[in-house]
Order: sequence, then C-alpha cells, then structure tokens
Amino acid sequence: MKSDLIFGLHAVQSAIAQTPQAVIEIWLDSNRHDKRIAEIQHLAKKHGVVAHEVPREQLDQRLPGVNHQGVIARCKLPGPLTDNDLMALIDALKGPALLLILDGIQDPHNLGACLRSADGAGVDAIIIPKDKAVGLTATVAKVASGALHNVPVVQVTNLARSMEQMKKAGIWIIGMDDKGEQSLYQMDLAMPVAIALGAEGSGLRRLSKEKCDFLVKLPMEGVVASLNVSVATGICLYEAMRQRKFS
Repeated sequence: MKSDLIFGLHAVQSAIAQTPQAVIEIWLDSNRHDKRIAEIQHLAKKHGVVAHEVPREQLDQRLPGVNHQGVIARCKLPGPLTDNDLMALIDALKGPALLLILDGIQDPHNLGACLRSADGAGVDAIIIPKDKAVGLTATVAKVASGALHNVPVVQVTNLARSMEQMKKAGIWIIGMDDKGEQSLYQMDLAMPVAIALGAEGSGLRRLSKEKCDFLVKLPMEGVVASLNVSVATGICLYEAMRQRKFS
C-alpha cells in the first residue's frame, strides 16, 4: 500500500471520518480558523491523526498549482488488485455480482467520479486495464471522496481475457454503446452483470465490444449525442440498484 497526498476540505475530512487508519498526517493552513478547518482538527484529534499547522506557503510548496483549500493529508492509498485476485473476489460474492468495467478512462476526475457512483450503488468491484488508462492517483482519491478505500479496484493486464473469465463464471457483460440496439432500460440488471463503459469520446475498444453479451444505449432525447462517462456510469449503476432493490 503506497502513500500519497490528497487535498481539499471535503476529501480530507471524508478520509479521516471514513478511513482514519489510512490517514498518516495532515497539514493545515495556520491562518484559517473557520468551521470547516475546526471540524477537520476535531476529527484528527478524535482519531489520533497528527495535524500540523503551517503557513500556506508550505502547502503551496507541497502541491504547487493545486487548489488545496488549506488542507493536505498524507494517506495510505490502497493499491489495485490484480488479475489473480479477480476470480477469487467473484467466487466470494454472496449475491448476484454487480461489476463495473471501465475501459481506458484517461481523466482522473472521471475515474474518481465513477468510483464514487460505484460506491453509492453497491458495486462489488471495478475492473480497469493496466495500460492506456489512468491509475489510482491522488486526484482520483480526492474526487472519489473515500470510495477508493471501500470499492475493490482490479487492474488487469488483458481486459478482453478478464472479460472472458467473467463470462465463464456466469456473469453477463453489458457494454454501453451509442449504437446499441437495445435500451439500458430493457435489460435485466438483477442477474449477475458487469457493466462496461469506454473511454471519453472513443467508447469501448473493439475487442472489449466483442466480449460483451449485449450492447445497449442510453435513450437521448436532445441534441447531444452522448453523456460524460462518469454521468453515464451513475445512470447505469443506479438503474441496476433500482431493479435489484425497488422492483
């Protein structure tokens, strides 16, 4: 488990509140004495996290050019699981799997937002490729707001091969594609499924598409052709949760 810097009031407060064991130390702007900083100081004291009050210039030196909002934390970030962990994770699931495949997401803000939605929707694991995609960075952790410590992320060397393994384990793979013949809302998402979404702009790669059991689309009524991948991810996952819990 590596350590890295996360920053921002909400991200640091969430990290201390949800996973205090992962927070090594924090640095606070010594000139800030508002309610948000006081809440972080209280949480740090409660959980035994070392807090340093330093001039803002020191924070700027630690993270140049970043809007840290007067607070930085050094955390133990969970490393991704690997190919060898994927099937063991699936075998250990108690109910029908709900997995998320993200094929080549480049923007850490999008990956972090997808993680956050996955946590909220109860996703069992996220599968990402090792190459040509963003990894688990401090920016991902900040945007994910604690989800990085709660949702397993599996980083695989060959995504198409891993998708084939999932299918052999009884998981149906549903790929999101704007040329899909069916709507997402026509799919049974209560069965064991992995929902696959592709990179910003380009979508799923050819081999990934070929491994999907279904290619489906989101209905679009306006003039825009597609949605941001993190927005589409949230819609898909919450439709799966709706079908599983409220229908």
